[in-house]
Amino acid sequence: QVQLVQSGGGLVQAGGSLRLSCAASGLTFSNYAMGWFRQAPGKEREFVAAISQTGANSYYADSVKGRLTISRDNAKNTVYLQMNSLKPEDTAVYSCAAMTGWNFFSANKYDYWGQGTQVTVSS
Repeated sequence: QVQLVQSGGGLVQAGGSLRLSCAASGLTFSNYAMGWFRQAPGKEREFVAAISQTGANSYYADSVKGRLTISRDNAKNTVYLQMNSLKPEDTAVYSCAAMTGWNFFSANKYDYWGQGTQVTVSS
């Protein structure tokens, strides 16, 4: 019943931009904080960004501050990740996730996950 459906992603040159979207259904979207995580080949999954239920507060990994921006539109049940000034080290599978709690940085605390989408940044 609950689904997080991702779109966006793809191949982009270094310095370019992409926007990822994650549309939720089957849940009361405004009750959930939303997060983005990524996993590169051979590496562990890492926290990228999170946004509180109302969108009043956002949190970012140091590696993406100033380049990536998380936002949400509760009327559309959608969370976004705007990615600018992309670097080859941003290459990874990006996944969105939803939680009713406050442990935004811990992947195992999220209740639901999207299917993941590939972002590849070439040099």
